This record gives sequence, structure tokens and C-alpha cells, in this order.
Amino acid sequence: MAKSSAIPGLRKLAKLYGIQTAYYDTSHQRQTASVAALMAMLKSLGAPIVNHHDIAAARQDRQRTLGQRWLEPVNVVWERELSLIPICLPCSTNHNTLKCYLKLETGENKSWESAESHLPTLKSMEIDGKQYIVNQLSLPSHLPWGYHQLTVEMAGKQAATLIISAPRKAYYPSPESVRNWGVFIPLYALRTKESWGSGEFSAMAQLADWVDSMGGNTLATLPLLPIFLDERAAPSPYRPISRLLWNELYLSINEIPELQGCPSARSLLASLSFKEQIVAARNMPLVDYKKQRSLKRPVLAELCKCFYNQQTRRFDDFQRYIKENPVVEDYARFQATSEKCGTTWPSWPVRLRDGNIQAGDYDNDDKRYHMYVQWLAHEQMQNLLEKTGQKGQQLYLDLPSGVHPDGYDVWRERNSFVINASVGAPPDIIFTRGQNWLFPPPHPVKTREEGYKYIIAYLRHHLKHTDILRIDHVMGLHRLYCIPEGLDASQGVYINYRADELYAILALESHRHKTIIVGEDLGTVPDYIRPKMNKHGLRHLFVMHYELISNPQNRLSPPAANSVASLNTHDMAPFAALWRGQDIQERVKLGILDEESAPKELSTLRKIKKSLLTLLHEGGWLNSANLDIKDILTACLAYLAGSKAWLMLVNLEDLWLETAPQNIPSTETEYPNWRRQARYSLEEFCQMPRVIDNMRLINKIRKGDINALRKQP
Repeated sequence: MAKSSAIPGLRKLAKLYGIQTAYYDTSHQRQTASVAALMAMLKSLGAPIVNHHDIAAARQDRQRTLGQRWLEPVNVVWERELSLIPICLPCSTNHNTLKCYLKLETGENKSWESAESHLPTLKSMEIDGKQYIVNQLSLPSHLPWGYHQLTVEMAGKQAATLIISAPRKAYYPSPESVRNWGVFIPLYALRTKESWGSGEFSAMAQLADWVDSMGGNTLATLPLLPIFLDERAAPSPYRPISRLLWNELYLSINEIPELQGCPSARSLLASLSFKEQIVAARNMPLVDYKKQRSLKRPVLAELCKCFYNQQTRRFDDFQRYIKENPVVEDYARFQATSEKCGTTWPSWPVRLRDGNIQAGDYDNDDKRYHMYVQWLAHEQMQNLLEKTGQKGQQLYLDLPSGVHPDGYDVWRERNSFVINASVGAPPDIIFTRGQNWLFPPPHPVKTREEGYKYIIAYLRHHLKHTDILRIDHVMGLHRLYCIPEGLDASQGVYINYRADELYAILALESHRHKTIIVGEDLGTVPDYIRPKMNKHGLRHLFVMHYELISNPQNRLSPPAANSVASLNTHDMAPFAALWRGQDIQERVKLGILDEESAPKELSTLRKIKKSLLTLLHEGGWLNSANLDIKDILTACLAYLAGSKAWLMLVNLEDLWLETAPQNIPSTETEYPNWRRQARYSLEEFCQMPRVIDNMRLINKIRKGDINALRKQP
């Protein structure tokens, strides 16, 4: 395969578009991007090239575009720092005056003038035979937090930029010494005696009551965003249709106020055949998303009809919500059009693909339905947040790093994505062929030029509905591994993003919504990522299994005070399966791990177990010679509970020694990812002695009784 160095100018052109031409893999070996990968990625980013003959002209064009613009599309001003931004101006013998106009987010206007000759100089450069000077332009001091528009005028020409004025660190309430703890379970897996075969918002509220009674104060779950629920069913919560709305699958029908006044819906619920279908769905080990839709859609449709026909006082609230959230009506049109066309948007006629949907393109009842269920989901999410808040609890939501390519966000926000590529991960010792996560990367240039409007919108959607937000694949703030269309996962390249601008948005929005930000920084990340997270106040993850496997022969370092500590994650096998080596057997069975590599992994597992047992014994967490897995689990939980970690999360399924994972990465049809209901219902596990005993022990230790485990008989 040809190396990029074989094509003159290709590497330099790639760098001008923010593409890394090489990276270091998990074995610290330098991997150089191929010509095919760089050419394909450049085309996807909009470089004007067809073949290598176009590279020289494209490079000159890109240099001219970047060098001749006065202002970057976005600039960051950090709180309590000098308000200086770079401005690139043509070298001139004239003593021009810059007229500056700053429109604050509040609507207030400021204006001033600066003499070109008095601006501090950073550097000079030559473009197309002309000299340019990069100067520093001073802005008014003590700019308020927010998004401000700056326009600079000189000699009849203008340039504009977005100024993000932000605190340096993301929101975090004091004191730092508080040690929180709570539980994790995917909402789809949280079944109750009232559920219809999948978890619901009301089930999360019931769980909150029980966790509160145990002394915990945090509820963590996977993304709750809309997914395809019809014949295209794609259950991964990490490839939603949109990051701007909620999944109506989680609606609790009995909590909807319209139910009492809607005879048609009540009649449907009362029918024997319907009740039998609900019971059958409830008792299925796997969530059948299409079945869930077929059960809930008819009831919700009847409630929607009654709602529109009766137009009670709640109708005014609904109309106000739609007016304040125009994305809901637009999304409803998209969904209704999709249902009428019977296909995903890439197969629609050109006019519809381009976003021009007209009244005759969809059934109005379908549009009303999608507006109504989104309003209901918003209400039930708000009720859940208010209920947990009244108890002093924290809701912990998860923000996925991508969206489904056939979904609403990519259709409506086309410019915000690199359409002909997908995000993934390069080959490593576990996934030797690399990973393709099958969602398009954000466009590094166009998102900036649009002022990050889409990113700000989906952040706000989450931040106003949660107390803690986990940012999936936090490395994506800096760079993403992108796989051009037509190439396999081993041929991807990294593209860079403006991390400071994204951190500024995170910090600003987190303070405005008083939401703590957690970054998913697991696995192999560049050395500069975690210091950057610390600098901007993002919490880290400490996952015991990852920490052990990264260096199985060394002593485990304790969780840091700014971390979220847990035994595992949703992408891993539960504790019991990992301890017994069942995950290794499962990966061999699925073809993810070859049989020759299995003995090496088993050897690593033995080292991990030996190291962990030594740590637990020496720390007094495991005093008995009995190495029953229940005792080892309790000792591990006690160790994490006794740490300085700001938050400890307990995977509820670990407490009954579950062995089946919720997700096995790099599988699609081979394993039922994102569909397994919990083995026990909420009502059942709340009464299980081993669950209760572990929860009470964790609470005692987190509250300061470090010897609680040692006091047990």
C-alpha cells in the first residue's frame, strides 16, 4: 500500500485540513496513513481534489483561504484572563483604523476603535507574494460569560467571529470532599411488575425511592435518546436518531394525564388479548423493540386523538412547549415523512432529502403523534428530575459521541457531519482489525463556521434534564479516528478538532445548568488528554478491571478524588463473568478472540486475580481464607467505597452475580446487544439479602465507617 510520503504535498495538504498523517498505536508503533486513506478523507472534508494531480493547487487554495481571513470563525476568551484574540491583516504602509463592534449575547452593543499600527505583532507571513501580519486585538475586559458576535471593519472590508467567553473549569459544587454513591442499570433492562417488556421513566423513579432508602444518592443509566423502533430497529443507545429528543419507548402509559379521559385508550388497555401481550412481553428475557412499539403506539395514538379533540388546559402547555422548542415539530415532520415514505431519508426524493418537507408529504396525524409523545417524554423526564432533586439525589445521564447516519440529526444538520466517513478505533490487541462504530464524525470545519450551534443544542437538551453528564469517548473533543467510506477499519486516520473551543462550550453550559461533567477516558488515550480534563474540571472514570488489566503485575493505584469509580462498564462482562474467565470463552465463541490468544488472556487473568487478592487481603478488605466469589465481590465494592473517589457507582447486576453482558463491542448480529432485560425485577432484587447487605455496607463505608466490613461476623 502506498505511503503518503510517496505523493508530493499530500501530507502538508492533509495537515491543512486537520488530518493526522500518522499516529502511535497501543504498542507504541508509528502507523503512517496510506495515500488512499488521506485522499478519501480529504475529499470527504471538501478538499477540491479528484486525484494526486490536484494536490498542489488544492494546497495553495487552502493556504490562501486560511491565511487571508482576518479572524478565525471562533475565538475563546477565558474568565480572568486577558481578552486578546489573533487578527491577520495584510501588511500596509497606511495607518488604518480598525472599527470594532461587539454584540453581546444579551443584546448589548459595544464599539471601539484600534489603530492598526498599535496592535501587538505575533508573526508575519507571505501568501501569494503578499505580506500578512498576525496581530493581537484587545477586547473589552471582564466580558460576561456567553456567546458574543464581534465584527471588525477596516478600509471598507469586514470580518466576523464568534467569541466564547467562558469559565476555565466546568461546574462542580463544593465541597470537593463529598463522597457520593449510587447505582447503574440500563433503563431498558430495568423491569418491574408493571412494565411492558422494557424499563420506563416511572421505573427509574421507583428505583430512586429504593436507592434513597439505602442511603445512595445517584442513579446512572445509558442514553435515553430516540432510536429506530420499526423494521429498521437499531437498538444501540449509542447510535440514536437524534441527540435533541427523547425515546418515547420509555413513556409510562399509566402516568399520562389524558388516560383518565380517553375511553378508547382505556378500552384497548382493558382488552384480554392486549393484557396477554403485555404479560408475554414482560416475561421475555430480551427486549423486543418492535413489539414494544406495536403495543405502545396504538395506545399513545388514541391518547393523542383525545388530547387534540378535547383540548383541555394542558393543550396550552403543549402549544407553549412546541413554540419554545421548534425542533420538536421539525422532528415530527421528519418522522411522519419517514413513515409515509417507508424508507430512510437517503432514499427519499431529492427535495425531501434536502430538507424541504411540505404538508402533503406526510400524514398530519402522524406528525401530531410525534409532537405529542415528545412532549410527554419531556414531562416525564422533568418529573423524574424533580423527584430525584427533592430527595437530594443526582441523575447521571450519558451523551453518546455519535448518531445514526439515517437519523434526524444527520438529515437536518448535514453540514455538521462528514457524510462519507464513520468513526471507529484503530486496531489494538483485543480488536486486531480495528472498530467501525457506524456513525459519521462531526465536521471539524463546518461546525466551527456555524458557531457550534448543533453541539450547543444537544448539550443543552441533556444538561437541563440531568445533574451529571458523562461525555462518551471524551478523546473526541481533541481528535477522532475516522474511516473513509469504502475502506476497512484498519485504514482510518485521525482528524483533529479545536479542543479549547469545545471545552469552553462544555464549561459555559455546565455552569449555566449547574451540571457536573464526566469524561469517558478509558483505554489508551494520548498523554495530553487527562491533564486537559483536569485543567477544565472534567471528572475522570476509574474502572477497576481496566486499571488491573493495563498493568496486571503492578499494585493497583487507588481511585483519584475527582473520579467516578466502578468495577466495570456497560461495554464489559459483569464481575462474575470476568472473574471466572467466561468473557474470554464468549469472545472465542464469537470469533472476536482467536483460540491461540485465549491462553495468553487466561494467563493475564490469573495475574490480575492474584494481584487483586493480595491487595484486598493486605488492605483488610478480604480477611477470610474462603475465596468465594460473593466475598471477593463484596471486598472489591468495599475497596472502592473506601476510596476518595468523588462518586462510586454499583452495577446492580453485579450484586446477583450476573454473567451475561449487556453489550459485546464489535458484534452486531452475533450477540443480542442492548436487549437483555435484568434477570430480576425491581420488586425482586430490592428484597434480595445479598443485594441489600452490599448496599448497606457501601453506604456505611461511604459515610465514613471505614471499618464497616471488618465489623461483619
